[in-house]
Order: sequence, then C-alpha cells, then structure tokens
Amino acid sequence: MGEEGAGAEHQHPNPDTESAEFTETPSHGTYSWPLVHYDAPPYRTHHFFKQFRTAAPNLNNFHKGVKWSPDGSCFLTCCDDNTLRVFTLPYDDSVTSLNTCSSAPDEDSYAANLVASEGESVYDYCWYPQMSASNPELCVFATTTRDHPIHLWDANSGQLRCTYRAYDAMDEITAAFSIGFNPSGTKIFAGYNRTLRIFDVHRPGRDFEQHSTLQGNKEGQPGIISSIAFSPTHSGVLATGSYSQTTAIYREDNMEPLYVLHGQEGGVTHVQFSKDGNYLYTGGRKDPYILCWDIRNTVDIVYKLYRSSKDTNQRIHFDIEPLGRYLGTGGQDGLVHIYDLQTGQWVSSFQAALDTVNGFAFHPFLPMAATSSGHRRFGGLDDSQENMNLSGDENCVSIWSFFSSTSDTASSVESGN
Repeated sequence: MGEEGAGAEHQHPNPDTESAEFTETPSHGTYSWPLVHYDAPPYRTHHFFKQFRTAAPNLNNFHKGVKWSPDGSCFLTCCDDNTLRVFTLPYDDSVTSLNTCSSAPDEDSYAANLVASEGESVYDYCWYPQMSASNPELCVFATTTRDHPIHLWDANSGQLRCTYRAYDAMDEITAAFSIGFNPSGTKIFAGYNRTLRIFDVHRPGRDFEQHSTLQGNKEGQPGIISSIAFSPTHSGVLATGSYSQTTAIYREDNMEPLYVLHGQEGGVTHVQFSKDGNYLYTGGRKDPYILCWDIRNTVDIVYKLYRSSKDTNQRIHFDIEPLGRYLGTGGQDGLVHIYDLQTGQWVSSFQAALDTVNGFAFHPFLPMAATSSGHRRFGGLDDSQENMNLSGDENCVSIWSFFSSTSDTASSVESGN
C-alpha cells in the first residue's frame, strides 16, 4: 500500500515514554484488555440508511459525523437535514454476533430512539462528558447551529434543556462554530471568529467569559475556531484548531496561549490528544495528512498519516482507540485506514462505504467502531430524480466489530505464591 510510507517522516514517538494505555496489561491481577486485531478487516454488525433518506428537494441528505456516548450505551449522528439521531446499542448480540449483519441488505438494523431537529445547519455537537444511561439527568448533548445559541438537549426525551447565548456588537445572537465540554463537565468552551467564549454549564443564558485568540501585537491564532479538544489526562490543557491553518494550545485555568502550531495545508477541522496527553493529532480540509505533534517539543512534526481528503471541504473525523495505540480515519475513497501510533505506520484498511467516510469513532471500551458516510451531490439540469437514488452503502451509518482475543493469563488471579 502507498500509505505505508506516509508516516515515515521525522522521528517517531518513543515507546519507552508512552503511557500504560499502549500495552494490554492485567489490571489488579484479574483482568486484561482483549487484544484487538486491527490488522484484520472488521465485520459489519449493524447498518442504517433508509431512515436518513429524505424527500425532495433534499434527495441526497448526507451525514456529518457519528459520536459514541461516553458510557458507550448509544451513538449520536448528525445529518445535513439539520436532524440529530440517538441510537441505543443492543448489547445482547452486538459483541457475540457472527460475521453477518443484523439487518437485511435493503433494511435498517433498527430505528433511532430519538430524533431531534434543529432550525438551521448544525456546525458542531458533542456529548456531556459525564453522560450515563443510568442517570437520566446526565443524558444530554450540546449542539451549535447557524444563527442560534448553543442548545443542550435531553438525549432521552428530545426536549431542549437550556440555551447558552452569545451576542455580537449589534446585540444579535452569534453562533459558535465549535463547542466542547471541559473534562469535568462544568464548562462549555465555544469557538467563534478569533474568539473563545466560556459558559458555565450550571448558569444558562448570556453570561460567559470571553478570550481573544489574537494578542495585542496581532500574534496568536486568527480565523474561525473550528475545533476544540481537551487533554484526557486532566492536565488543564486544551487545543483549538482554526480555519487559518493553525492549531493553538492553551491552559484552561487562565487561557494562557502556550504554542501555536503551523503546518496544516488546509483549515484545521479536527484536533485530538493522545491518551497520555503528550501528542496532538490535527487534520484539515483539503489536506491529505493528519499531523502528529509532540506538545513537549513542538519544533517539528513527528510524522504524517495519509488519508484521501485533498478534494473535500468536509470535516472528516478520526479517532484513537481506547488503549491509545491505534488511530482510525475515513476519507473520500470510502476506506477506513488504521495506523499504529507508536511507529506512524499504516496497519490495515477496510471498505466502509461507497462514498466519503466523514465520521469514524471507536467504542469507548468494546472492540467496535462506528462509521458515517456521505457528501453533497450536485445533479445536472437534465438529471432526473431516479439518477439521484443512492445505494444502501452511500449516506449510511455502520457499526463494525473487530476480531479480539484475550491472552492466556487474561482472567487469571494472582495466587501470591
């Protein structure tokens, strides 16, 4: 594969300095995380496409991504028709099913548990980090849409819990382009044009802190803040991507800018920290590479990971698996590529859809992943509606299971002898 050499630039992360997440070691002597075989193609267990098909004039409604809930009980999808859907994962057969899909080729596996409709195009959405299906009060997700405030939705009832509003100089509501909860779930960080606004989750309304991403001497991070990510180690560090092709790293407590990273060929659309918080991965639109940065030494790019995305403005999400060793990303070619983050080398690929795979997310703790696909199609003046009909592997969402196994000592208990 041509992708194998794409990650061979500059130095690689040192395995000796990586966190414990990179190794499958027993926990408390009683359990070991199953060894997942990412070098083997996964099998599709659930598939959804019919319920996303819409009537004229939006005949080619497409997805904008898919995200698992923090507790792994369900996943959230977003579509171009301004709707968000919550699907509960059926645990009874999701892990133990054979190498077959749970639905017929022309049917969905099951219907969404919840459909929430926004009034305008959805810019960004995210789960509350403490979300738990066992506590209905915490089952919420946030959205930001064009010309609207930030909305907090109940994931069970679909009711609007509350709103967080920002206003411009004309005292008109201005929409955030990106949102993200801090790890403790006490604040919502929202990205605007050259501005970050911070809302207290427990104080809805128009109260917020405001921080400019540009300094007085015009240094800093210009442009629209398009993506926000927090370090998973609770170190109080966050990263923001901008359409100005830059990524900035800040301290959460005082929003002091630490670094501004340059190197993306297109506007940054997604940023994500490694599980140990030492590395940052960034991807951009019309840019065929995901860049790896060592935030302890930001002089050079550690390596680049290839994906097919140089001809699309879409936000193409990537994700890092729970143990922190592998990264998966989609692309325009309908393939999902898996990379080893210790070496930056390509591991495997599989065909997830027949159009752009713009969403990829590993399950929080099961050897599974979700993909979403689709892109805007522009038909000619003479094209009939029949020519706009899509197959079941276009503009779809799929759940994939990877083959896994446990070591011989996975369930052993230390005897103390």
